[in-house]
Amino acid sequence: MDRPLDVAFHNMESSPGLEAEIREHVAKLEKRYRLVACRVSVEALHNRHRTGNVYDVHIVLSVPGRDLAVSREPHKAKEQYANPDIHTSIRDAFRAAERQLQSWKEMLREDTTPPSASAVTGEVAQLLPGEDHGFILTNTGTQLYFHRDSVTNGHFEKLRPGMPVHYVEEEGDAGPVATKVRVA
Repeated sequence: MDRPLDVAFHNMESSPGLEAEIREHVAKLEKRYRLVACRVSVEALHNRHRTGNVYDVHIVLSVPGRDLAVSREPHKAKEQYANPDIHTSIRDAFRAAERQLQSWKEMLREDTTPPSASAVTGEVAQLLPGEDHGFILTNTGTQLYFHRDSVTNGHFEKLRPGMPVHYVEEEGDAGPVATKVRVA
């Protein structure tokens, strides 16, 4: 991640064990997805010493170009689990976050498949050594800038000049850029 993990506890005391558990869940997500930042907020909704507390977990995942928010309120926690606890709430929230990341990743893939009207085919024209960007040669002979975070399948490091790619052209700050680059 580009920014450090941010963990906050509300209406409860923080503990190194809970923070370690949250860090493990985030590390698992980082292995599968490109995360820019992550904020996790755990809140004890009520202080019920007889029936047990119910916890609300909010996760905001920042991926290149977008923030994905997962707010996992305990839906019928008392009926689903005999003794709902904070570990169950954290686990359920991170499962929901992984599902949301997976659907976001699949949406990116669908946007760059060749049958899509917005996807165009080109080839990698130039990759600058030690840099995190390159250029795609379009079918009209122009070059478009693309960033390593725009590559949706494969790894930026495996790209080579001349490789065919599908991309979506969008207007950037300094002119047109290639986004959602997919190795053909």
